[in-house]
Amino acid sequence: MAALSVWFWNERFWLPHNVTWADLADPAPGVEYPKAGHLLSALPLAVGIFAVRILFERFIASPCAFLLHIHAASVHWRATPNPVLEKVFTSITKCPDSRRLDGLSKQLDWDVRKIQRWFRHRRNQDKPSILTKFCESMWRLIFYLFMFTYGICFLWKCPWMWDTHHCWYNYPYQVLTPGLYHYYVTELGFYWSLMFSQFTDIKRKDFPIMFIHHLATVSLISFSYANNMLRVGSLVMCVHDASDFLLEAAKLTNYAKYQRLCDFLFVLFAVVFFITRLVLYPLWILNTTLFESWEMIGPYPSWWLFNSLLLVLQVLHVIWSYLIAGIAYKALVRGKVGVIAAEMVVLLEVSDHRVLGHLPDQGPSSPIAQSASSRKSLSGSKLLF
Repeated sequence: MAALSVWFWNERFWLPHNVTWADLADPAPGVEYPKAGHLLSALPLAVGIFAVRILFERFIASPCAFLLHIHAASVHWRATPNPVLEKVFTSITKCPDSRRLDGLSKQLDWDVRKIQRWFRHRRNQDKPSILTKFCESMWRLIFYLFMFTYGICFLWKCPWMWDTHHCWYNYPYQVLTPGLYHYYVTELGFYWSLMFSQFTDIKRKDFPIMFIHHLATVSLISFSYANNMLRVGSLVMCVHDASDFLLEAAKLTNYAKYQRLCDFLFVLFAVVFFITRLVLYPLWILNTTLFESWEMIGPYPSWWLFNSLLLVLQVLHVIWSYLIAGIAYKALVRGKVGVIAAEMVVLLEVSDHRVLGHLPDQGPSSPIAQSASSRKSLSGSKLLF
C-alpha cells in the first residue's frame, strides 16, 4: 500500500519541476497549503447535502408545488400483469420493434395493437409525476443559485477574478484561505451528491453524458485542489454555475404553466450559456490554463491532465450549444417563439421516444405537441443537461 501511495503521489507528475511535497509543508502556524486529505470532508458533506435535499423536497418544494396547483397525478391506465411482456419490458426493450411485436403477438395470441397499448401503459407507470420533477428542479435551482451567488461574492474581492495572471503568481506556494476552501469542498460535495442521486433521480436519455460530465467535474475539482490550482479552479466553477439555475427556473415555470415566463427564462438561459461556455470559458479560462500558465510556470504531467479535462468539458459545451441552437432555430423558423422552451423541456424528458402523457396542453396545435412531432429530426437533442 505504501508503494502504491508513493507511485500515485509521484512528485514529478503532480508538481512543477524542482518542487517537492516537502516544499509544500505548512510554512507557519495558522497558514497552510491545500492537501489532498482535505477532500475527504466532501464525502460526508455529500451525504449531508443529499439528506438536506430530501427534507427540502418534502417540506419546502412540495408545499410550493401544491400552492401552484401541481399535484402527483395518478396513473389512469395500468398495464395488465403479464409475465412474458414484463420480462421483455425489463430485460430486452421498452419499445419493441415490429418484428418483436409480431413474435409476441403469435406467442400470446394477442393483437399487435393490444401489445403496443400494453407497452405504452407500462411505460407510463414508470414516468415520474410533474410534482416529482418540480421538486427536483426546485432543489437544483436553490443550490445552483446559492453557489453562484457565493462564488461571485467571494471572487469579486479576489485579484485573479480581474487579472488571471494572479492564478500563477508564486505558484504553487499559494496559501489556502477559508473562503476558497469552503467554496471548493461545498462544490465537490454537491457534485458527489449529484453522482449518487443520478441513480435515483428521473432517468433521462442524457444519463451517460451527464455521468461523464459529473465525473470530469469531480476529477477537475480534485486535481486542481491536489496540485493547488484552486484559483483558476474557482473561476471554472463560477462560470459553470452561471447558467444552470436559469435552466432549472425555466423548467419550474413550465411545470407551473407560466409559459411566457418560461419562454423568457429559457432565452435568458441560452444567452448566458452561450456567453459563458463558448466565450468566457475558452477565451478566459482556457487561455490562462493553456497559455498564461505555460509562460509563467511551464508544463508538467498533471498540467497536461488538468487541461485535458478542461478540454473535455469544452467539447461537451459545444455539443450542448449546438443542440440548444438547433431547438431555437427550428422554433424561430416556424415563427413560434413559445415552442422553444416547450420543446426544450419535452426533449429533456422524452423517454422511450414518447412524450410524457401527463404534460398539459397536448392538443395538435399546442407547442408541446408540435415539438414532439419534430423530435425525430432532433434525435441527437436528447443528450441534454
